[in-house]
Amino acid sequence: MKLYSGIIELKPNWYVRLPYPMTWMEMIRYRFDPLTIAMVAGVSLAAAGQVQAGRAAGVEGKSAQAIANYNAAVQEREAQAIEQRTGLEQRRQTEEAARGMSRLRAGFGAAGVVPTAGTPLQIQAKQASEFEMENLMIGYRGATEAARARSAAEIERMGGKLARQRGKAAKQAGYIGAGATLLTGFGGMDWGKDKKETKPKGKKGGGK
Repeated sequence: MKLYSGIIELKPNWYVRLPYPMTWMEMIRYRFDPLTIAMVAGVSLAAAGQVQAGRAAGVEGKSAQAIANYNAAVQEREAQAIEQRTGLEQRRQTEEAARGMSRLRAGFGAAGVVPTAGTPLQIQAKQASEFEMENLMIGYRGATEAARARSAAEIERMGGKLARQRGKAAKQAGYIGAGATLLTGFGGMDWGKDKKETKPKGKKGGGK
């Protein structure tokens, strides 16, 4: 039965240093001894954990972006509702202002005052100006509130994009870290990836 010693090549570019002369079956048992299996399992589990953590971060990033987009849509609907409400308030105020001006002119007529000249005309002009200013203020407040809601929506969308990017980065980092763990872990095992070492000095025949 042949015995092998020194450094042998298990597969292209992968070498193992044998601690003592072994048969082929003994080499297989040595190659896959419980300690080696445990080390391989530990490295593999660590790498798998990094991949899983990266995937979880990616899913979390997608979820955060979905929530942010939902919140942004809510803010957009709020802005639209504010604009509609503001338009309605302005129309109502315009109608009320027209009725107020009509009552003012009717009062002048009932008093026998000419409403198109002098003081009555100035009073009407001032009242109309106040009504117009009130209408403009309603529009300004509505526009400000709508703009604030749209700004909040944009902030939500930006936050969602950043969360998604962080998730992607963490996912990539998980894969890279897993690769590094595998390389470091397996590379640290005494499998002798050294082409400069000589191969077995001889394959001596004979049995034990």
